Amino acid sequence: MEDATSSNPQSLGFTDKLKSWLSWSWTYICAVWFAMVLTMIYVLRSPLKLQDTLTSGELIFEWWYFRKYGTSFIEQVSVSHLRPLLGGVESSTTTGLFSSVNGEAEPRPSVSECKVWRNPLNLFRGAEYSRYTWVTGKEPLTYYDMNLSAQDHQTFFTGDTQQLKLEDTVMQKAWRERNPQARIRAAYQAIEMNHECAAAYVLLAEEEATTITEAERLFKQALRSGKSGKDINLLVYIKRRLAMCARKLGRIKEAVKMMRDLMKEFPLLGMLNIHENLLEALLELQAYADVQAVLAKYDDISLPKSATICYTSALLKARAVSDKFSPEAASRRGLSTAEMNAVEAIHRAVEFNPHVPKYLLEMKSLILPPEHILKRGDSEAVAYAFFHLQHWKRAEGALNLLHCTWEGTFRIIPYPLEKGHLFYPYPGCTETADRELLPSFHEVSVYPKKELPFFILFTAGLCSFTAMLAMLTHQFPELMGVFAKAFFSTLFAPLGFFADKMESFMPSSFWHQLTRI
Repeated sequence: MEDATSSNPQSLGFTDKLKSWLSWSWTYICAVWFAMVLTMIYVLRSPLKLQDTLTSGELIFEWWYFRKYGTSFIEQVSVSHLRPLLGGVESSTTTGLFSSVNGEAEPRPSVSECKVWRNPLNLFRGAEYSRYTWVTGKEPLTYYDMNLSAQDHQTFFTGDTQQLKLEDTVMQKAWRERNPQARIRAAYQAIEMNHECAAAYVLLAEEEATTITEAERLFKQALRSGKSGKDINLLVYIKRRLAMCARKLGRIKEAVKMMRDLMKEFPLLGMLNIHENLLEALLELQAYADVQAVLAKYDDISLPKSATICYTSALLKARAVSDKFSPEAASRRGLSTAEMNAVEAIHRAVEFNPHVPKYLLEMKSLILPPEHILKRGDSEAVAYAFFHLQHWKRAEGALNLLHCTWEGTFRIIPYPLEKGHLFYPYPGCTETADRELLPSFHEVSVYPKKELPFFILFTAGLCSFTAMLAMLTHQFPELMGVFAKAFFSTLFAPLGFFADKMESFMPSSFWHQLTRI
């Protein structure tokens, strides 16, 4: 019994290797076969009159498309795809990738979701990102990401450019500097010009401070200097970062109070997503009733969704049933109402951002989150999992429920996957933007595709092979006859060689008796 058990892993390993080899070889066989089919079609284009066939097929397709959609396919392609390339798009729809302050939803949601948003929980450059660089030697932030932050600070902290003071001009230049030491020197220069320059203290807190405690001290100095001014954006930024400092230093109740006061004092600044900071702090306090109250206010169909909203909602529903959830028991008796609600919430979250589960289930390594995220992209998934993995681990059985159900989402979504189910179609621009936001050493996650079963691929290859043989036999019967004879003679040559050897070894009487039988 022990020998059978010990040999089992080896047999399983051999089976896995055989399957992987078959999959690998089948991929290359399909590619070679596809190339052969294309070559054969090109060679036989004249005998088969393919040009006339394609022309008639195009006319039939154009007629069908016009009957179904009421417009010409060629016209639709020209208006939707060629016109933007030629510069014929109206200015109202050509917004940039990023909008730091006025991130309002566009009339077309697929466009707004491809914008890059400020990460509500972005780390501190000096106290966190720089420490990572010191330890690993790797740069966690890309120049594209930092350039977006520089644009944020320039527009966010200098409201009226007509009345810029001298120190404000210095700070505008400081944000544009690519060298961190040059930015810090410019901040000290602005402080020498005006000891009440709040933006300069903000830069020092973000980049020069090597600990959160030191950053908090500089932000408090910036708050004292900023209260005398009229820059509301700067004031909100400082208070938010002070709340985040309190959260990182373990003063979570104080951080929650600061965030609530900030949201109450400035209710119109909802696009800053301060509620996501609040949700994370409340989850740390395990104040699940308060989390549900925040979700009830912000998980609205009219507001832009986020991974934090969708997955926090799924976590609350999963937490109610996950401690007693068993896949075997559920398959026997079926899902209860509460379990069904939890599974539907997980499916909703996974459809919104399909990259998150692999990070939560630790199937993929986490990195430091970027300063900007793309909703529904890998950058948002990294940012969410970095801060919320601990909350999922704290809820007993929640990750097990996620593991058992998240892949079922892709069986629910109509095929092709881009159609969507609960949300609008998944944007195709996410992978390109994520590669700009995430560092080069990180393997960017892409939207999972439905994999065709091996049987379907095998059947498709067999059918195409049979069809091509029939076409060649019809066009060149004599040549194909010669080819078939040569093929079968080559195929059975080893068998004939083996029979000759056997006949030389066996006595002739033995073969005579076999023929009589």
